[in-house]
Amino acid sequence: MRCPWCGHLEDRVVDSREAQEGQATRRRRECLGCARRFTTYERIEEILPHVVKKDGRREPFDRKKIVEGVSRACQKRPVSAEQIEALVAGVERQVQELGEREIRTVAIGEAVMQRLRKLDEVAYVRFASVYRAFRDVGEFMTELEGLARREPGSKPGGEGTR
Repeated sequence: MRCPWCGHLEDRVVDSREAQEGQATRRRRECLGCARRFTTYERIEEILPHVVKKDGRREPFDRKKIVEGVSRACQKRPVSAEQIEALVAGVERQVQELGEREIRTVAIGEAVMQRLRKLDEVAYVRFASVYRAFRDVGEFMTELEGLARREPGSKPGGEGTR
């Protein structure tokens, strides 16, 4: 590691510890040239695919866009920031595990909706109404009827919180 003060290329690690909830390793180093100390962080390089938009454009995967969309759908719902973060982390993990170089927005949207439906049905309907861009009220009603026919014993999200 190059010393940020003198540029020397040799150092020794004085201390290593877990950082950012296990997502990185913090290393305290001492330069063997000038004896000054500096900190480095080691992270796993996340390989995320490019997203293929509906119009064919390609852009890098952007986690913030998913967080923003889910957060909008969950406004004024009993869904915590931690639950939103866990949902997005699950989608991101699923995308990484596919190991593909490209993924269509449809696959990402479906993964979000699958998780959101389990978390809060009202937020799910909000997200689906924007994501699926229903052409008319009939399509929207069909989606709502599908929710109404859910499996017996399943509990709707936010029950009794109107």
